[in-house]
Parts: sequence; C-alpha cells; structure tokens
Amino acid sequence: MKYNKYLNSEGKLYRKENTVYFMDTKGKKTPIPVEKIYALYCYKEVSFTSSVVILLAKYNIPIHYFGRYGNYVGTFYPKGENYSGKVIVQQSENYLNSDKRHYIAKEFVKGSILNISKNLSRYKLDYDKEKYITALQKVNRITDIMNVEALMRNDYYNNFDNIFKNFKYEKRSRRPPENEINALISFGNSLLYSTVISEIFNTHLNPSVSYLHEPYERRYSLALDIADVFKPIFVDRLIFNLVNKKIINENHFEKDLNSCLLNDEGRAIFLSKYNERLQKTIKHRKLNRNVSYQRLLRLECYKLEKHIMGIEQYEPFVIWW
Repeated sequence: MKYNKYLNSEGKLYRKENTVYFMDTKGKKTPIPVEKIYALYCYKEVSFTSSVVILLAKYNIPIHYFGRYGNYVGTFYPKGENYSGKVIVQQSENYLNSDKRHYIAKEFVKGSILNISKNLSRYKLDYDKEKYITALQKVNRITDIMNVEALMRNDYYNNFDNIFKNFKYEKRSRRPPENEINALISFGNSLLYSTVISEIFNTHLNPSVSYLHEPYERRYSLALDIADVFKPIFVDRLIFNLVNKKIINENHFEKDLNSCLLNDEGRAIFLSKYNERLQKTIKHRKLNRNVSYQRLLRLECYKLEKHIMGIEQYEPFVIWW
C-alpha cells in the first residue's frame, strides 16, 4: 500500500541511481522509496534537482508545497496522462449550463450541511439542517448558494466553544489564524485541499473547472468544492479528538502578537494523526467492502465524473457513523 511522505524540516531531495533521498540541513539522509510513495508534502524549504523531478514524474508522484502559515502554495504534478477531452468538454458544459451548475453546487453544500449536522449530533448540539436545506432549494444564483453555505458554516463554527474543553474558538480568523483552534482549522483545511488535488489528478476530471467556487486562474477550485463536503469528517473530527484528548496542547503552538501557528512538534503530530485517518477503513454501504478514508475522496471524484457524463446522478457523500 502506498503512503504519503511529509517533509517537516528544511533540506533537499536528490537522486542516486533510481532512489530519491532527502537530506536535512544537518546532513542526515533518508531514502524515499518512490515505488511506495503516493504524494510528497513539503512544510519547509525543500529544493530538488531535475533528475528527482524526472523520477517522481515516472511514478506519478505529486509534490505539494505549503507556506509559513501552513497555507497551500502549489503543486508540482507530472503531465496529465489521465486527462480525457470528452470529460473536460462535458465538465465545462455542466459549468456553462446554469441549471446543471446549480444542481452540482447545491449538492456540495447539502453534503456539507448533512455532515456538519452529524458532527454536532455526536455532542448533542442542536443544528437546524432543514432550515439550510430549504434555503438552498429556494435560491438560483451561485452567490446566493454561497451565502447559504457561509451562514450554515458560521452557525456550525459558533458551536465549537461547546465542544472544545481546553481552547476557545471565539471567531474564524485566517492568514494568520489568531488562536489555537483557528490554527488547527486552517492547517487541516489546507492539508485536505492538497489531498483532494492528488485524488482529482488520478481521475479524468480537470481540477480547475468547478461549480460552487468560481474557477479563477491559478487555483484548483474543484478541489475546494469537494473538500468542503469532507471537512467535517477529515479535519473537524480530527481536531475534536486531538484537542479534547490533549494530544495537542498549548506547548504545540508558537504565538506572535497577531498570530498563532503550530510549531514543528505540533505539526508533526497533526500530520501523523491525519495520515492515520487517511488509512483508516470503513465498510462502504454501497460497495459492501472496506475502503480507506482516502479512497472515499477518489470515489467522490468518480461519482462526479459519472454525473457529468450522464451515467448516474451525483449525490454527495454523507457520514452514516
């Protein structure tokens, strides 16, 4: 089984014959078995040579880069051998047709609402999911769909102070996050976004053609659409667990006057637990077999591809546990 490799210290990647090595600033060398790697995630400055790129491309391994705040910066990905002109044409047609675009965008938001509701029900917290689903059915512009999404997510976040035992959420703050909970949310959301990008690249979908988020230049907005459905499962549940079990505590953050970020140790803990979550398996109701959390993301991409090709109507993934 392939796995993700997280590089949490400065250094360089170099190639010796058919093996890639990571060497940190102290000269410590770690071999990276490319045939077993799914994706590389770089959280510090990491340089690499063209011979490394050629070998990673051969094995279709993407490299995701993140900035100082844990924000996603970009991805190197080998040329898109999976692209299908037929799928891209249909993907664009579903974007250009307002009714078709609105259907997909609303399904993404509906999935988020239902998964958020499931999260809050575990803590016996009230959440009026029907109010937001009804509101969603009444609107017919992307800006209005986005407004429903913003309202329901704000309502969700306002419940966080009833869930966390050790930290305060207070309000959503980004770039930089102002407290521990916001630091964890921002870090986790960026990580999930890059994980979804890896999965989209393994399908025929084009990551820049999206439906809920506008497909601006220089971003993979389809990954934002799909990640929204899975944030409550992959990111929020992980944060609830890390904080309330005191796996991450105040010693795992570095604070400045206006910012709060995970330090090296905190980031390593989060990445380790996130990776465990990706590999965790569940019995899939429809497939009737065990699949990993990471595989759920790929299956969501396949469902969307089937929808835009007119094979099967898309319905978002909703937690049943």
